[in-house]
Amino acid sequence: MTEEDEVRTLVGAATGDDPSAALRAVAALRRLTERLERDLVVRARVGGWSWREIGAALGVSGQAVHKKHRRDVP
Repeated sequence: MTEEDEVRTLVGAATGDDPSAALRAVAALRRLTERLERDLVVRARVGGWSWREIGAALGVSGQAVHKKHRRDVP
């Protein structure tokens, strides 16, 4: 299953009628989003982006994104 398929499945479950399944789907979406953010921040830093630029793209300060991801970047 691709990430796109996973997202579609999880969004479907999150918007469904079963609260238990919806909550599990929201938790899985949160984990997926955190992983994607981490991977993209690393890619941006390796590509020469500043912490300020990454923060602006994420809608937070450069300091906030640095604090959250500084250990993820090689």
